[in-house]
Amino acid sequence: MVRARRIWVTAAALLAVAGTSGVTAVAQSQPPPGTGVLSASEDRPLPPGWRLTGGGSAPQLVWRSDRPVPMGDARVEFRSDGQLLGTPRPAPDGRTFRLSLDARQAKQLGGLQVWSGGRRLDAPDASGATGSAARLPAPLPANGVDPGKPGSYRTKTGEYGLKSVRLPGFAEPVEMRAVVVAPVGASGKRPLALFLHGRHYTCYKGREDITGDWPCKAGTKPVPSHRGYLRDQKLLASQGYVTVSIAANGINGQDHLAEDGGAQARSSLVRQHLARWAGWAEHPETAPKVVREAPRADLSRVLLVGHSRGGEGVNRAALDSLVPPPADRDGYHGPVRWKIRGTVLIGPTVFGQNPVPDVPSVTILPGCDGDVSDLQGEVYVDGTRAVSNGTALHSAVYVIGANHNFFNSEWTPGQSAAPADDDFSDDPQHHDPVCAKRAATRLTADQQHRAGSTYIAAAARLFLGGDDRVRPLLDGSGKRAPSADPARVLSHAVGARRGGGFLPDGGVSVTGGKLCAAVDPSPAKACMGQGGKGSSPHFAMWETDREAGRQAIALHWTRAGTPARVSVKQPVSLSGAKSLALRLFVPPNSRGTQLDVSLTDAAGHKAKLGRVKADGLPGSERTASYWAQEIRVPLTSAGRAGLDLRSVKSLELTPRSASGRAWLMDAWGWAPGTPAVRTDALPRVDVGRTTVDEGDSGVRTYRVPVQVSGRGGSGQVRVYVVDPVTGKVKDKLVTVRPGGQDIDVPVEVKGNTRYGADVSYDVLVKAVRGAVVGSHRGGITVHDDDPAPKMTVKPVAGRVTEGQQLKWRLSLSEAVDVDMSAMFVVVPATAPELGTKDVPARWLRDMTGASPDPERALSKVEGLYLWVDVPAGRTSADITVPTAKDRVRESTESVRFQQVDMETGKPQAGGLELSGSVLNAS
Repeated sequence: MVRARRIWVTAAALLAVAGTSGVTAVAQSQPPPGTGVLSASEDRPLPPGWRLTGGGSAPQLVWRSDRPVPMGDARVEFRSDGQLLGTPRPAPDGRTFRLSLDARQAKQLGGLQVWSGGRRLDAPDASGATGSAARLPAPLPANGVDPGKPGSYRTKTGEYGLKSVRLPGFAEPVEMRAVVVAPVGASGKRPLALFLHGRHYTCYKGREDITGDWPCKAGTKPVPSHRGYLRDQKLLASQGYVTVSIAANGINGQDHLAEDGGAQARSSLVRQHLARWAGWAEHPETAPKVVREAPRADLSRVLLVGHSRGGEGVNRAALDSLVPPPADRDGYHGPVRWKIRGTVLIGPTVFGQNPVPDVPSVTILPGCDGDVSDLQGEVYVDGTRAVSNGTALHSAVYVIGANHNFFNSEWTPGQSAAPADDDFSDDPQHHDPVCAKRAATRLTADQQHRAGSTYIAAAARLFLGGDDRVRPLLDGSGKRAPSADPARVLSHAVGARRGGGFLPDGGVSVTGGKLCAAVDPSPAKACMGQGGKGSSPHFAMWETDREAGRQAIALHWTRAGTPARVSVKQPVSLSGAKSLALRLFVPPNSRGTQLDVSLTDAAGHKAKLGRVKADGLPGSERTASYWAQEIRVPLTSAGRAGLDLRSVKSLELTPRSASGRAWLMDAWGWAPGTPAVRTDALPRVDVGRTTVDEGDSGVRTYRVPVQVSGRGGSGQVRVYVVDPVTGKVKDKLVTVRPGGQDIDVPVEVKGNTRYGADVSYDVLVKAVRGAVVGSHRGGITVHDDDPAPKMTVKPVAGRVTEGQQLKWRLSLSEAVDVDMSAMFVVVPATAPELGTKDVPARWLRDMTGASPDPERALSKVEGLYLWVDVPAGRTSADITVPTAKDRVRESTESVRFQQVDMETGKPQAGGLELSGSVLNAS
């Protein structure tokens, strides 16, 4: 039965922390499943492509793209006046997206936009620029060791397939398939590198048909995404590593049902494979043939490599290997018989913004990423600062001219078995000067994949082999690997041997500049200001409209010599450091920004360290090129000036350029070397979700399930909730302890006997200091348990002459206090059928976006749906289909619509039908 969507639960959800209260929790309707729809009734005026359907009390916001939206890793988001409305559900047609709203949201819609991964989908590139080609930075000096050179071992490739596994929340089993590439003739145990691909199409047929189904339908084959890293695997295997790349189509085809986008499921799958490898290392005779013929894997040295959502998956697997997740949400319940020494994250998503601070990482950021376009993976670096002990190196590697897909050969046109494309779509009318296929700054697929292989190998050599000679490729030291040429690859890092420093989030004061909120909708507080071309990976949005404690320092000057001073509350020690490392960015394509750098100690002694120069990255409005480059200034002059490096009070940046802008992310004392990583015992926070029945009467109080596990002492997290009236977030800093009940979010639910909608009360958590977060989002879902009225339909004008309207009346068995809705899809009828020229052309375009030409039966038109609303308090509503009068003599034609199952988006077995006949007028 069709479900209306209106909130009928009175909630007073207060965030009570350590005996305090006063922050209101969120009440939002869950995004509905099913198929996109274009309304058959009148809608309020909205921009082209948008519809508001479902009535005033159960509105549905619908957007239909004029072209298919590829299945990718970034999530599609609806925004209104710059604010996130929610994540819509896609229709099977790949073009239509639908989001459930509440009545307040529907009345306040304005400036509607569709975004995905920091890129707008519902409008062409607004720059209109075909500007001159962007300039590449000069090549960096070559590093002493090049990890991209093949090793001395021959390699052998094979595959294994095991019994599929069931993962919590997924109806269909997930495959256990993998491709193995191993060295031939390598003695002893060898380190293991495991690859996990991202979210991509799952099934294909021939060179055109491709879907996101799971399991694959008869006649189609699984897309072999896991075979797309063979080049990377062969390079590592030649150097003595055992490699395995695992398939995850079963997750990709179902992760739209997961609140975390499938991160926990991917972690479970990774650990299922690692458990098998641990068992095979102990009992080789039980292993598949390809594993038996490979050197034995050393499970104490494991590198995880994840692409896109696979990056978020391996990050979660690293966390889950340190601190087990809640058992009821995990698909692996065995012992941890491996040690993750590091991760490589390629163009990753980070929906939870919960990087693991004590596992080293390298994040590859593609400068022309057309999928995860905001390069949110930068959070895997920035988000680790000051959270734990800081001994783990966290590196970001920015690859100029690389897109999202071409790191995987199975996502690359001309190399893949299934259909593939370039994710950075180049609009012919607005030629992008940086990322267009023919731009001088754009890499070819071969060049890009070679660069990716080289830097994956660099991470393996540093994290698994302990070879510090490759560190300068990853930590901002300004070296290059010739094997990656001609790619221009830049890096910066935090952690490792960086000592005390200046962190905007750590409580600093600024004069001559602005301490600004990295994520804030207010222009007065936001860091980017007006007139920026493009975006910054450092300011990638989370699932809130603003964030506390996430800041940067913005400098803007109109004449040289105006200093900006950053002062800390407590003096910091730079003792033992060789240089002061600044992570600083300037506008893309800018040249010659110069700044003098000085330090002052607690006694007032000042030392000028030197002058630095910064050039912007190649960038356009469509790129996230406001990315911080690491600039180091030697500390040798500090000693000569009598500065006490053990007690530094302020940092001063004095512009020497006539005018300009710059942003400082942080500054640290730097020393060479890679220290041993210390893994602290940290409390882990997981937010769960509980579904409860509304009840018929009374008020019941439920609490959002939050589990704090792990070991060690206390830590701090920030808890975010959303006011149900204003839709704005509020937050509170909370101290948590393993086993404690420090996060307390009560939700009051008022029962009634009126038919209504399910309601979700959501809570989000982010680690701040001395803690880690697994499941960052959860809450209470209140299930409306009242029966829906029975629907019936009868024709009012079911047999008409052409030019008249077909009409049917939908009736309810009783009136209810919410709008009741039903949706119908056109299906084949008795021949001859009503065709595309038998209805008004404008109506057909408005309903489907389709043209009447070529003439065809309406049942052949994709996306033709009828939606009807019975307003609250009423028991019936009419559905109409206009017909067109022509001069062609023809026999009586028929049309038929079938009720749609809102859960599956497909015609409902035994559902209501609308049937009609149209007679010739002449």
